[in-house]
Amino acid sequence: MVKSRTMSHTQETKHGLSPKISRYESSAQPNLEAKIRNPLAGIPKAQLFRDVEAFADKRGLRQHLAVLRKGALLAQNETPADEISGNEKLSDDELTILNTEVKHKWHIPFRLFLTIATCSIGAAVQGWDQTGSNGASLFFPGYYGIADGSTRSRIILGVVNAGPYLGSACIGCWLSDPINSILGRRGVIFVSAHFCLWPVLASAFCETWEQQLACRLLMGVGMGVKASTVPIYAAENSPAAIRGALVMSWQMWTAFGIALGTGFNLAVFRTEHNWRWMLGAPCLPAIPLLFLIYLCPESPRWYMKKDRYPEAWKSMRLLRHSDLQVARDIYYISARLEIEKQLAGTTTYPQRFQQLFVVPRIRRATLAAFTVMLAQQMCGINIIAFYSTSIFQEAGLSSFLAMVGSFGWGMVNWLFAFPAFWTIDTFGRRNLLLFTFPQMFWTLLGAGLCTLISREGSIGDIRNGLICLFVFLFGAFYAPGEGPVPFAYSAEVFPLSHREAGMAFSVSTCLGWAGVLGITFPFLLERAGAIGAFGMYAGLNLLAFIMIFLWVPETKQLSLEELDGVFNVPTRSFMRYQCGTIASWFVKRYLLFGWVGSKEDACPALEKEDEEGICMIPMSDSRTSILRRAAAHGVSRA
Repeated sequence: MVKSRTMSHTQETKHGLSPKISRYESSAQPNLEAKIRNPLAGIPKAQLFRDVEAFADKRGLRQHLAVLRKGALLAQNETPADEISGNEKLSDDELTILNTEVKHKWHIPFRLFLTIATCSIGAAVQGWDQTGSNGASLFFPGYYGIADGSTRSRIILGVVNAGPYLGSACIGCWLSDPINSILGRRGVIFVSAHFCLWPVLASAFCETWEQQLACRLLMGVGMGVKASTVPIYAAENSPAAIRGALVMSWQMWTAFGIALGTGFNLAVFRTEHNWRWMLGAPCLPAIPLLFLIYLCPESPRWYMKKDRYPEAWKSMRLLRHSDLQVARDIYYISARLEIEKQLAGTTTYPQRFQQLFVVPRIRRATLAAFTVMLAQQMCGINIIAFYSTSIFQEAGLSSFLAMVGSFGWGMVNWLFAFPAFWTIDTFGRRNLLLFTFPQMFWTLLGAGLCTLISREGSIGDIRNGLICLFVFLFGAFYAPGEGPVPFAYSAEVFPLSHREAGMAFSVSTCLGWAGVLGITFPFLLERAGAIGAFGMYAGLNLLAFIMIFLWVPETKQLSLEELDGVFNVPTRSFMRYQCGTIASWFVKRYLLFGWVGSKEDACPALEKEDEEGICMIPMSDSRTSILRRAAAHGVSRA
């Protein structure tokens, strides 16, 4: 039997197809609960077909009526796909397509691959932009007359280095929502590519630090708009089963851009005007981005949001293998969007921003996204990305060897992002974070403690080697965890009506605090030394671990619309459950070495009511609810 609506992330039975999941039976507001879990649940077949016909007429999809009936039955998920009878009975070819979707989830259409590849180029632009100033900051302060070590010069250097992040957080991110509304996802990426091309190229020819700052602020506008849109674009186009892996390509190729930038900085180290090459070269990846985005389809969800369903169908057809999959996904997404519209209504941009902190379901998503984005700065990664060359130089390496160390760190950060392809949708977003933050704590602490070793003689060489080792280990743990998760997580947790505003706030949080880091770290390094800087960020890693444990639920392998159920669990209930039941189970099993069975068996169900009195995470007599398990336990829906 084929699990119709979201087949590619369920357990396989005979013929590699999936079992039907029993419907929820409860006396507590069953109709509303059914709509929350599946808006099509419980609708009689005759009524469903009347609704489909009305939908096709209203949305201009009359020519697809026959396949829409089949897609609606699959989306309803009440009859296994291979047991559908009558005129809507699926052909062998259609069953094979659904079977392939389950068993070969990485068998994706070329246009979807091209879309993700184009998004990856956009990410590489972002990463290379970050590292241009990493090496150049060793040289351009002297040219601009800000290398005298005074407080004024240090502030200017920090502001120039942080310019892209200040431009992103203060301007770029907040332009994302209105530009998306007018131009769509592809239009935003095209516009942002121009901001990542011309100001970057101009930065290589600046003669004063004021000119350099202006160019970097303009570059930041493009970075902010792009970073707020590209992960959304990838998430909206990707199937649920591999959405995390595809969206995380943003961070992986950002890491590649960082590695590419550090490698280029090293290559031009001994050339004349080396710092100008370092600052201007990041414009190169923006050139193919400008052209490739024309070949990518627009987000079908954006078209549906604009009530342009015929265009949504054409776009979705390029991203799926068959009309049947398109009909299933469009009809189900449309049904979910109708519920979102009923809950949120028509809002202006200021209202949408206000609702990020007022509407309970959206507020919880905002808290979770804010947490993972802030944690990316708390972990200390950007003190390495911005100032790794300065850190290695301060630790005792020559300027050239410090550049070699930065290149090595960049390669580690990129290569160790690859494991996240296989773990982000299986091990899960939350579990990756909870595993990697303690590891980043002890590696940063180790790097700081090694700076206390004497610099003299052969011991000094051992000291430098150990510092590099711990910094590289830190990058190896960061890359598959806090590296890819924040942008992928933030792009998926908000409802479509508030996705642009929510992502703008999340990215602004991340890049704004990155700017604060860029400005303050030179003072921290001067006053507290390497041991103080590393020690402070090691402690912040532990604080971030606690915040994630308390406020960040799991989202893997659920469709974007199904996450409404996850984020309708009240934060207090989630925290109480994590601090009580889950923590107790972990201590008994792993610290006291007592076997207490699986987490699902040992931990009672999380079933709480929302502020409105709606039981959003339902119970099931036959098996643990998918949404409850995803929200509370962080386990697969399979």
